[in-house]
Amino acid sequence: MDMPAPAAPSGRERAGHRDLTQGPILKTLLAFSATTLLSNVLQSLNGSVNSVWVGRMLGEDALAATANANVVMFLVFAGVFGFGMAATIKVGQAFGAGNIDAARRTFGTALGLCVGLSMLVAVAGWIWAPALLRLMATPGEVFSLALAYLRVIFVSVPAAMITVMVGMGLRGAGDSQTSLRFMILSVVLDVALNPMLIAGIGPFPRMGIAGSALSTAIASFVSMAALLFYVYARNLPLRLKGAEIRYLIPRRDELRYILTKGLPMGVQMLMISMAGVIMVGLVNREGAMVSAAYGASLQLWNYLQMPALAISAAVSAMAAQAIGAGLPDRLGRITRAGIGLNVAMTGAMTALLLLFDRPVLELFLGAGSPAVELARHIQYLAIWTYILFGVTIVFFGTMRAGGVVIAPLVILGITMYPIRLGFYALAHKTLGQDALWLAFPISSSVSTLLAGLAYRQRGWREKARVVPPDECAEETQADSDSSGRMVPAL
Repeated sequence: MDMPAPAAPSGRERAGHRDLTQGPILKTLLAFSATTLLSNVLQSLNGSVNSVWVGRMLGEDALAATANANVVMFLVFAGVFGFGMAATIKVGQAFGAGNIDAARRTFGTALGLCVGLSMLVAVAGWIWAPALLRLMATPGEVFSLALAYLRVIFVSVPAAMITVMVGMGLRGAGDSQTSLRFMILSVVLDVALNPMLIAGIGPFPRMGIAGSALSTAIASFVSMAALLFYVYARNLPLRLKGAEIRYLIPRRDELRYILTKGLPMGVQMLMISMAGVIMVGLVNREGAMVSAAYGASLQLWNYLQMPALAISAAVSAMAAQAIGAGLPDRLGRITRAGIGLNVAMTGAMTALLLLFDRPVLELFLGAGSPAVELARHIQYLAIWTYILFGVTIVFFGTMRAGGVVIAPLVILGITMYPIRLGFYALAHKTLGQDALWLAFPISSSVSTLLAGLAYRQRGWREKARVVPPDECAEETQADSDSSGRMVPAL
């Protein structure tokens, strides 16, 4: 079925809406992904700086408590990521088709779902926090600290979830800068308030580890309020006014799309996390020094994967708008540009880390530590996996924009479990510890191959479409309010 052409796109950027179907692909992709990358880096640095405050001011037990609590929060936000990404894709398709009212309907459903779920999570988290920590076998000396921290963090969940959902919706509209601005605000507040609330500096009470959590909560609520004020003050396209407020009540068709597409993407995040936990367990069997060397390597890899994640998100947004605009030929060029950009950026970072690996690793392990040489060995064998990882998730990013979510889930499941763990099991007797490190590039090579084969299938391209504007208009008419007025649409 031929898709309708977009209504006279201007190719210009408006507040809160950037037409990603126009202009040079590589330049647009680079600019769009750069802001997402910076946002990811800031978020990681925020966590690192807060860990330094907690560790230096409260000690190792408090630091361990925050680590236990953060594992729980990662699981919570994995689901939000999936729902947010599903909404991002459909919002992008609607903007590409020139139907802003359809974008608002999808965004309203996603935001309404997010608000409802976040309230339930906050209440249930406060009540069940002790049980969660016991389930994780949190050590007794850490338990009370982790409980105090986790309960306050659960209070901040609604603000954090709403901020994430609004930011992802804006990215679907082609606006990656607004969420970055308010991420900066949140990071500055959190980093500044942490030591003040921990130690009771100035007018602030001395709260210990609960103060660290409270600083995060305050930063989350202030950032959320400022973001929502900005969206309405600038009249950004996704703002809901008047009769549109009822879009916050999830519609069955929109909710079905967000759940069926979002859940598999959330499961992907959980699957990746669980695979990481299993690898840590296998590494721990090799002894404390090996564990320390691997831990230092993970610190570097957390930053190394960020360009690929940002590029994949940008590819999804651009591909979604291209699908909505009826420009299927643009998908291949977007994908090639994403792969090229990932290879260049991740490859350059990999080369730099290998050139300067010793001083960087000594920051985490200390000069003269015997684990430094082992960590360098790990880098040489395993670091290449992130170039392949980037290529894989660029393929997934384009396919995700077309509504393909099961194939990436299956591919990740195969490569991270039977392939990676199977290689380790077969090769460990022969290669020893090196079987662990080589399992990463082996599984990533298979993942890239399978992702490329799935991407080349024509079926998903033929199914990738959005509701044409004339059908959207009919749905909008059906959604008119009781007085007969139409829901406002641009």
